[in-house]
Amino acid sequence: MKSIRYRLVEFFIIFILIPVSFALEFPIWIKMLIALIGFAYVVYILLKIENNKFKISQQLNWKQFWGHTMLKLLVIATLTSAYMYMVDSDNLFIVLRNKPILWVMILFIYSLFSVYPQELIYRTFFFQRYESLFRSDMLFMITNAALFSLAHIFFKNTLVMVLTFIGGILFALTFKKTKSTLLVSIEHAVYGCWLFTVGMGEMLGFPS
Repeated sequence: MKSIRYRLVEFFIIFILIPVSFALEFPIWIKMLIALIGFAYVVYILLKIENNKFKISQQLNWKQFWGHTMLKLLVIATLTSAYMYMVDSDNLFIVLRNKPILWVMILFIYSLFSVYPQELIYRTFFFQRYESLFRSDMLFMITNAALFSLAHIFFKNTLVMVLTFIGGILFALTFKKTKSTLLVSIEHAVYGCWLFTVGMGEMLGFPS
């Protein structure tokens, strides 16, 4: 299961075939079943083949992480707020203004049940399984971001694809530097929760 040929087939199925298939029209319960089987496979490989211990490192530089994350959030918040104000002002902070309880619930559910599994697959699993197959770090990071964007193709929205590609670059850089699923998940949750808060949640599949 560690051979190059096996990993290439695995790469194609998990990161290209399945995401593209989710853009097709077939029953949602079948898509959910495929996703659950795929996630179970990823966890199995990480635990049994890659010997991942899922331990939180005691060497994490939390001060530096939060400083960098908040700086990037400031840029993201400025740009997205301006975009919403100019393009869709009616929905600017709409859920926070009208449904604050739903806003809190969604932030919690999204961070725990969506963000962490995504980062486990697209950063922890992806880096451990395929980084050695690339000679260029830049190509590897761009590939990771492009495939993370592809995972959102079922939204059939160009802006979503662009945003998730940019997010993929940021998350890949964070994981490359920290090797921490926890930190990159927190960063992902912070930016994703902001997009929902500012009013861009509908295009990203958030209930509103």
